[in-house]
This record gives sequence, structure tokens and C-alpha cells, in this order.
Amino acid sequence: MDHILSLIIFFPAFAGLLGFVVHKESAKAYAISVAAIELCLTLWLWVGFDNTNAGFQFVEYAPLIAQFGVSYYLGVDGISLFLVILSAFMTLIALIGLSVKEDVKNLVISVLFLEMTMVGVFLSLDVILFYVFWEMSLLPMLYIIGAWGSGERIYAAVKFFLYTFFGSVFMLVGILFMAYLYFQTTGVWSFALPDWHLLQVPYDFQLWLFGAFFLGFAIKVPMVPFHTWLPYAHGQAPTIGSVILAAVLLKMGTYGFVRFSLPLFPDAAVTFMIPIAIVAIVMVIYAAMIAYAQEDMKQVIAYSSISHMGIIVLGTFALNAEGITGSIFLMISHGIVSGALFMLVGVIYERRHTKKMSEFGGLASVMPGFATVFGIMLMGSVGLPLTIGFVGEFLALMGFFKVSMVLTALAGTGIILGAIYMLTLYKRSFFGVITNEANRGLSDLNSRELTALVPLVALVVLLGVYPKPILGPVDASVKKMISLMEQKAERQETKLLLKDVNTVGEVR
Repeated sequence: MDHILSLIIFFPAFAGLLGFVVHKESAKAYAISVAAIELCLTLWLWVGFDNTNAGFQFVEYAPLIAQFGVSYYLGVDGISLFLVILSAFMTLIALIGLSVKEDVKNLVISVLFLEMTMVGVFLSLDVILFYVFWEMSLLPMLYIIGAWGSGERIYAAVKFFLYTFFGSVFMLVGILFMAYLYFQTTGVWSFALPDWHLLQVPYDFQLWLFGAFFLGFAIKVPMVPFHTWLPYAHGQAPTIGSVILAAVLLKMGTYGFVRFSLPLFPDAAVTFMIPIAIVAIVMVIYAAMIAYAQEDMKQVIAYSSISHMGIIVLGTFALNAEGITGSIFLMISHGIVSGALFMLVGVIYERRHTKKMSEFGGLASVMPGFATVFGIMLMGSVGLPLTIGFVGEFLALMGFFKVSMVLTALAGTGIILGAIYMLTLYKRSFFGVITNEANRGLSDLNSRELTALVPLVALVVLLGVYPKPILGPVDASVKKMISLMEQKAERQETKLLLKDVNTVGEVR
């Protein structure tokens, strides 16, 4: 397992290159086989992972540009482990559920290259390497939306690319300045994240650098007011694009907050805690209200993603173990649930070529299996206890409750609103009499769709009942990161706050 991380990153890309010589009739089966092997590799990584070690494991290091401190530096800890597994798992599920018939070969090759970039982001410990994978992830998704999307797909693809690339430019400036600051302090260049963790950044510099990194991550999340690219991207993307975008790509932004913004700039994180929390609460409530007003099923789920990402941001900036651990678990749960919901909308769109709720009604009587799976995923989305959505939301809100009861109560209203718009969608689409004769002869879930959806249903229930296998490793790495933040905190009030919010209790 000396090079397991390199194998996990580059195996999909290597297989994607070989995919060009695979016959187009066999392309989908080939891609599913590759994705299944990739998932097995990530599970093998989990089996070999030491849950008692909160630091980086399976580290690989090789200098690339030694004079400037650029290196090939990989590592995994409890924070990144399950996001890597999520990337591999949802890619496999998305490929199994793939229903596109046109130019399938190029589509699955694009998905395999996208998988490489996603995994690379979560495993990179050299910041330049991280940035390269971060930027490379834009290209396959741009191609997937632009080539296989519908409607205004070119506009949606270009808007997605320009928004995210714009934020990345500011992040690159921050990266270069951090490297220069490290050089001024130590006399050597380094882009290694563990080296940067040891750097004491002056408070004034922290404010500006926090802003530079924040902009890049906030657009990817996406946070209000940078969210407008997401409904277009989801609305025009093919189902497989929406599944991967919601399940994994959005989580790269919140992962960036946890991996970079908090440990590198702890004083700035405390300074901006309340303003960011207010923006997160706006995301939760505003997006929920817009979701309720939608007529398109896919747009309802797209805006619900923005609302749920607001809870993740809120938990992250609680700056305590409960909040951050809850936000990371919520990244995983939202990836599973939102990916499943987008896939379910794709199922009904494939049969009726419409996503308008007004075109449906009474679907439960003609598609009982579809209605059952949709109902379970809906309950996971609204955070019903004993489902996967409840665990992360409860911990994230409990973490921020230590900071502000009032703001947490406001964020909690978003959960109520979420239940309203999701149950309204379900009522209009699945209950009542069949008002459109075109729906009377619809077929229920087929074997391909069941193969993709049943594992997601199982995870929603199993991890809702017993989340400890994920919470344990995540919590250990989060507590180590918070300890680092306490050690680095320059300002006395920051030290006091970080210690105060972490003495009330522990994640069980």
C-alpha cells in the first residue's frame, strides 16, 4: 500500500485513456468496471486506515520543482478519507444509472477523468498540486454539461466555468502570497500544506488571505450571492452531470474551508465567524423559499442543495468539534441523498420528457417502487431521525448552538421550510388521482435503476441508524485540527473562544 493514493488518483485517468480503444458498444460496461475497481481501491484504503491516528496516513512525497518547493505530496486523514470514498461510490452509481444513448463513449471517458480530479483534490497535500486538480475538474464538467446537456446547455456550461474559474484566480494569488510569506519566514520555498500549518501568519495578513481563499471556495459551494450558476448548471446538465455535481463537486468548496481556511487563518476565521454564519442562514432560508416556488422538480432539488450547503457552512464555522464533524458528515449524507434525488428525477424525465410537477399526479399508484425510493430519499433530505440526513444536521446545528442560540434557531427554520417544499413536491407528483393519461402506462423502476438506487437507500438507513464508522475517524482528525488552531491563534480572544466552544461536550 505504499503507493495506494497514487493508484487511486490516476487509475481512472489511465483507464480513461485506454477507453479510447474500447468499442463504443462496450464503453458503458467498461466504465462501470473501472469505477467498481476504483471503489474497491478506496475501500481497501479504508480497511488499512488507522482510526487511532488523527494525522495524515499513506503519505507519498517526491520533489517536483525543488528550488520553489513544489512537490508531489499526497496524504489522507479522517477528514478526506470518506470524501474520497464518496467520489468513487457516486461515480460508480452514476455510471450504472446512465441512460444517455448518444456518444456514450466520450461521456464515460469524461466522467473517468473527472473522477481523477475529484479524488486528487481530496488527497493533495501540496497546494499547487491541489490547485491543479481543482482547476482540471472544471474541464470535464464543462464538457459534460455543454455536450450532453439540454436547452441552454452552452450558456449553463460557460457560466459554471467562468464563475468557478474567477474565484480560483483569487485563490491562486493567496496561494502564491502564502508561499512568499513562508519564504520570508524560513528562507525556503514550500507549498506543502503541513509546512504552512506551522506558519504563524500575522493577523492583518490573515484577513486578506482568508478573503482570497474564501472567494474561491464560496463560489464552488456555492454561497449567496455567488449561487446563480448552480440552478442553470443543474437545470441543463444531463442526469449523470447533476448527480456528480451535487454529490461531490460542491463538497470541494466546503472541504477547502475545513482543510485551508480554518487551520491556516484561525484568527480571521473567528473574526468572520458571525458574518459568514449570517450568509449561511440566508442561504438556508432564501434557497428554501425559492425551492418552494419552483414548478420544475429538478430546480426544487437544485435550490434545496444550496439550502443544505448553508447548514454545512454554518457547522464548519462553528469552529468546534461537533459543528465541523457534523458538517463533514453532512457533506457525505447530502452527496448520497442529493445524488439519488437527481437520479430519480432523471428516471421520470426519461419516461415523460418533462420535469414539471403539473404534468404529474398519482404516480404512486402506477410506479409504487419509484414512489417508495423517492419517499425514503425525501425523508433523508429533510433530516428525519434514523436517516442519514439527521445525523449531520443535528451535529452541525448543535455545534453552532454553542456559539449563538438565536442564529441556530433561525437556521433551524430552514429545516422546517425544507420539509414543506419537499413534501409539497411529493404530494403534487405522487398522490391524488391520475390527471394526465400519459402517466397511466408508465413503467416502474427497471433492474438497471434498482441496481443504482438500492445501495443508496441502504446507506441512507444504515448510516442514519449507526453513523459511528464514519464519525469516529472524522472526529479524531477534526479535534487534531482544532488543537492546531488553538496553538496558532495569535489573539487572546481567539484562543478563549476556541477553547470555550470545545469544552461543552464530545461527539458520540
